[in-house]
Amino acid sequence: MDNSELSRQFSERYGESQSPARVFYAPGRVNLIGDHTDYNGGLVFPCAINFGTTLLIRPSQKRAIQLASTNFDLVAVLSKDQANQKYGDHWINYPLGVVQQFDKAGIDLGGFECLFSGNVPNGAGLSSSASVSVVTAFALNEIFNCGLDPLTLVRMAQSAENDFVGVQCGVMDQYAVTMGQCDHAMMLDCETLACEQVPLVLDDHAIVLINSNQRRELSESKYNERVSETQLALEKLSKVTDVTTLAQLTPRKLSDNRLVLADSDTAYRRARHVVSEHDRVQRAVAALRNNDLHAFGALMYESHQSLRDDYDVSSEPLDALVDIARETKGVLGARLTGAGFGGCTVNLVEKNQVQLLLDRVETHYQQLTGLSANSYQITPSEGVREMRS
Repeated sequence: MDNSELSRQFSERYGESQSPARVFYAPGRVNLIGDHTDYNGGLVFPCAINFGTTLLIRPSQKRAIQLASTNFDLVAVLSKDQANQKYGDHWINYPLGVVQQFDKAGIDLGGFECLFSGNVPNGAGLSSSASVSVVTAFALNEIFNCGLDPLTLVRMAQSAENDFVGVQCGVMDQYAVTMGQCDHAMMLDCETLACEQVPLVLDDHAIVLINSNQRRELSESKYNERVSETQLALEKLSKVTDVTTLAQLTPRKLSDNRLVLADSDTAYRRARHVVSEHDRVQRAVAALRNNDLHAFGALMYESHQSLRDDYDVSSEPLDALVDIARETKGVLGARLTGAGFGGCTVNLVEKNQVQLLLDRVETHYQQLTGLSANSYQITPSEGVREMRS
């Protein structure tokens, strides 16, 4: 839906005004490698994508917070007091969580009118939630002249999901959605927030996302359980090592201290994934610097195996998509991306073989799973911004 049509719908819903609505946009993101390392102090390698959330917003003389979306039927008109509570599993919890963060920061926002419109598939692991949270934080900061820096907005958007929505996500999603650059991915240290923008020189290759259409809801999944399991592993390992995050361990150091986790094979496997995945991110970025896309693709397959076997966040549909990719000519690498439990796979494919991959998915995936997949060819894109005419 283009911005002129959104402006028409905004005016139809909220009426005309001398102050036109301002238009903001935040992308979704895909993580190319490095999953479930973010909340364990590790490295990740995401990029912003060319799908996202558009927000039309205008200050209001009323003190009410008015929220509407072209994607969902629920419309909310809330007082400040009503905005401090969660409403089931509805989409409005994400912007409301951001509003609460401004309140906690001592910033008294006025009333405002919003219309959201997104094309990031919900529940696909492409951070539709972070896209909504970040565009809300960025827009409120701008229209009320709050003067907050981008990193503060990243933290506020993350806290909105942690504290209000109840998903104990790390900072990767919000950071990537905010700081994305065209034709780059970012190697982000989630402990220090040190970030290196790395050019993605794909030449004759493409990044293809395949949505399993196995829907997942993070707050209802085992995501928070994985957070607890890695916290338990860290608690035990920190008694015999000097680490404060799992990602500070080397694979050798974890192996040397395996007996500390002898009473919990699950905790050991969770830690092994985090440690090995952190190492894979470093090797994957080195491969890109050497223009070795085949090595990068091999590490993607390794990552999927670790997420499947050590972290137990894959699923039969995701495994089926990776297996189909592995057996398709011209696919260099494939893995689940995001939290898992459904969602998408990310695939590195020779451009002239993309259609072959999609044809083979169409032929085999439904037979194997009873589900129909759909695909998106993505380009690394710019982060959150105001869309000026």
